[in-house]
Amino acid sequence: MLSRPVAFAQIWKSWFSSHSLLGKKNIILIGPPGAGKTTTGRIVGQKLDCPVIDIDDDVLETTWNMSVSEKLQDVGYEEFIEEEGKALLKFSASGSVISLSGSNPMHAAGMQHIKKNGIVVYLDVPTAVIMSRLKSKQMDRIVGLSPGISLKDVLQFRKQFYKRWFDIRVLCGGDVEAEVVAEKVIDAVKRYQDSELETFISTRSSRSGRSTEGDCHKLYFSDVITQGLALDGGLFVPERGLPKFTAEEWQGLIEVTYVERAQVILERCIHPADIPASKLAEIVETAYGENFSCSKVAPVRHLAGNQFLLELFHGPTASFKDFALQLVPHLFAYCIPRSCNYLILVATSGDTGSAVLDGFSRLHDTDKQRIALVNFFPEDGVSPIQKSQMIACQNENAWSVGVKSDFDFCQTAIKQIFTNSDFTGFLTVEYGTALAAANSINWARLLPQIVYHASAYLDLVHQGIISFGSPVDICIPTGNFGNMLAAFYAKMMGIPIRKCICASNENNALTDFIRTGVYDLRGRKLISSFSPAVDILKSSNLERYLHLIANEDGQLVTQLFNQLENQGHFQLQKDLLGKLQQDLVAGWCSDEDCLAAIHSVYSTTGYILDTHTAVAKVVADRLQDRTCPIIISSTAHYSKFAPAILRALRIAEINQNPLSQLHLLSSYSALPPIHWGLLETLKKTGNGDHQVCAADMSVLMSHIETLIQNHFM
Repeated sequence: MLSRPVAFAQIWKSWFSSHSLLGKKNIILIGPPGAGKTTTGRIVGQKLDCPVIDIDDDVLETTWNMSVSEKLQDVGYEEFIEEEGKALLKFSASGSVISLSGSNPMHAAGMQHIKKNGIVVYLDVPTAVIMSRLKSKQMDRIVGLSPGISLKDVLQFRKQFYKRWFDIRVLCGGDVEAEVVAEKVIDAVKRYQDSELETFISTRSSRSGRSTEGDCHKLYFSDVITQGLALDGGLFVPERGLPKFTAEEWQGLIEVTYVERAQVILERCIHPADIPASKLAEIVETAYGENFSCSKVAPVRHLAGNQFLLELFHGPTASFKDFALQLVPHLFAYCIPRSCNYLILVATSGDTGSAVLDGFSRLHDTDKQRIALVNFFPEDGVSPIQKSQMIACQNENAWSVGVKSDFDFCQTAIKQIFTNSDFTGFLTVEYGTALAAANSINWARLLPQIVYHASAYLDLVHQGIISFGSPVDICIPTGNFGNMLAAFYAKMMGIPIRKCICASNENNALTDFIRTGVYDLRGRKLISSFSPAVDILKSSNLERYLHLIANEDGQLVTQLFNQLENQGHFQLQKDLLGKLQQDLVAGWCSDEDCLAAIHSVYSTTGYILDTHTAVAKVVADRLQDRTCPIIISSTAHYSKFAPAILRALRIAEINQNPLSQLHLLSSYSALPPIHWGLLETLKKTGNGDHQVCAADMSVLMSHIETLIQNHFM
């Protein structure tokens, strides 16, 4: 038996917890009929010791003096919605848990009224589960249900209204007990009210979460998307890690579209204080709507045996970079303060350039006036078509600059510019302009990549290839390690990925590191290959992965990467290498083997791989053990590398004109067809020139200052 002081303390703690959580605000539950709003609301009210109001029972039926079903039968569908709304407009409460009817959200004025004093929680239950529940309860009086309109159509139609109004989404699987749903609601409300839970730290922070430079102010998503790189040279990561999804929550996403999956996953990774759910939904729909040529956005295609291709090239610039760079510009524009101009610096080994130029060109005109972009790329280190794309995609607020060096120089130069406080301070004071990064070093670039790795797994489940919980391997052509890191993050969030296989070309420093624990760039020179996007020796995002497996030991990470910078090498401790090799496997592929794989796959299947996907295919063939499916990331469309593809297909004479090369490839009637966006881009005649500069830091900084003067002054 509890002593009186202990009992009183627990009662006081419970009272304070519930009242500090709600205050005068209401928790408002919405969702389709059969979602469990009434039962969940009752349990939440009991746990928080606050009033519980069911709109159907406590408001509508007492107001009308008849049951809801009788009212519906009496006045019909449209008049019923209006009568419901009028009742809601007259209703007021505070500090309560309110369960709305399934049709309340269809009345805009009523919802605007009740939302003013409440946090709207959407109980998101899979449509198939709702239909099963309603059938078992024999509920046939559903608002909107009529001859010729199915229950499934009604439920699908209503989703748009739920999504319009909710502040928080709670995923509810088919077999989840109401008690569990109630706990999830309370946890979600706590998260909504406390953005302090989701701060970011640098990979070079001490264990206390503070930078080694002593920086002590808290950083949130809206800060790190604009800042890009930490002041101490490290990369931003969430202080408390990524959210975890339960198996039931993942399974609830099997039947939904790619856009819906993206919305759900990103809602859990981006706090609503940074971007509200309604705005995030708008951004996601804009990013992955008409800009992608395939309705599935990132379809999974069977290749052969137990190998599947994740096609990531259906965006406007034909590479996986579109997934992040159709989304991030809109996130960035929403998060940045209106009082400052921003110049975004990008370094690319090929695909990022055109993708970031295209993405930022789709911003509203008012945003273009305060956001500009400069894209640095190795002048002689990208394919002719990639260069044509980057030149053609320039616009009034975005430019491409060729650098007479390789990608590693471009990337290192940008990092050094960001950490040059004298230069960045000068730009801010003199021109009112801050610098930001859109490379994969920017945290926001990684989140959309997590989505497509999770979606690929769910698609295999949906296709009946595997059951949920069965493992898959993933093989990715790897350069800067961002795509691979995103796959690992998807695994941490609950997707059953067994092994992440890194595929390198002849620039195989990363492969050697994964095999030996020694990252050694001494004496290595970058080799130009047929897969230029992975012509990278220094993999930036590896730092985030090492920070994770080193238990967030920022001092160790600082030591390793300072040694890499100053001495050109470092070696992992034995225990960390063991952890790494539990997660990662690596192999590499020569140009000769890459072209042979393209020819072989086309000969046997009629499908053309791009050069990077071919690298991954070769490595997957060598390293997979065939005990589970393997998903190979097809990171670009073969059209971007036409000369190498034509050579692989053993075409003797190759016209040097990129457009002619694409027309020749289209005559093969291969799968997939020639990329629509790429053809349109190459047909453009404007903006046919670009700037070229020497591989010199002072020259790059001078270019940046001149561009700021020309655009913002």
